[in-house]
Amino acid sequence: MDTFEPRPERRAVDLNGYAMLPDGSSVEAVLVDLSYEGCRIRSSAPLTPGDRIRLSVSRMGLIEADVRWYDDGVAGLAFTVQDAPGQTHWPRQSERVPVTATVTLRKPGKPHFQAKVFDVSPEGCKVEFVDRPNVGDCVWIKLGSFENLEAEVCWVAGSLMGLNFTKSFHPAVFGLLMEQLGQTR
Repeated sequence: MDTFEPRPERRAVDLNGYAMLPDGSSVEAVLVDLSYEGCRIRSSAPLTPGDRIRLSVSRMGLIEADVRWYDDGVAGLAFTVQDAPGQTHWPRQSERVPVTATVTLRKPGKPHFQAKVFDVSPEGCKVEFVDRPNVGDCVWIKLGSFENLEAEVCWVAGSLMGLNFTKSFHPAVFGLLMEQLGQTR
């Protein structure tokens, strides 16, 4: 029996760009929604499920994605995850970007609270806490207008903790988050 896994929440957007097709041609595309793993686009050119395309959207750079479905001018894309070369050190996989912003945190079964975040990377962040956590605890964090994101507490020092996101941000989505938090990369 197949189990149903709900699709992650998507954020509505309206961003113009281009889709570069496998044959080297390009067509106009409008990004209409976005999640951590993919997006939906409108395109006048029929796209073929299974094809890998490159999506170019202003301020997001070039994004490789696989076409999952296409129906009447609309396509669902899954971002292609690429491992970053030469990253063998622990625990950070990416440089952290310093920020000063307010986020919402919640432990399972507890009410949410506002906290300050001090740095963010696609894989985690440093944030203050109200209720002292233990290393290994699960928390939910809401960054900008994105959906709540599950994270694991990986260190605690003073009134700060380090969080490792269960799902890391795609670089293009991370760029949008930085814009929302008032940072330019």
